[in-house]
Amino acid sequence: MTTSATTTDHDTIKSWVEARRGHPSRVRAEGEGGILRIDFGKPEENLEKIGWEEFFQIFDERKLAFLYQDETAAGEKSRFNKFISRDGGS
Repeated sequence: MTTSATTTDHDTIKSWVEARRGHPSRVRAEGEGGILRIDFGKPEENLEKIGWEEFFQIFDERKLAFLYQDETAAGEKSRFNKFISRDGGS
């Protein structure tokens, strides 16, 4: 059985992402913000790579939390992650 955890700690999020060779990004959108994503490998066409400072600014302004999984059921490093509302909703 796999378990997930939730955090708002910037260092935990950054470490988890970088350990999986990911980087912060957002869905390209007009204006400020955009939907946050973690991109792994080659950037997807609709994603724009952003820096950690901008990423965490948007993350905190939107009062998000990071739901993630450390390992898959097979014991391998998992890339599962999702941004959810800090009040528990998605």
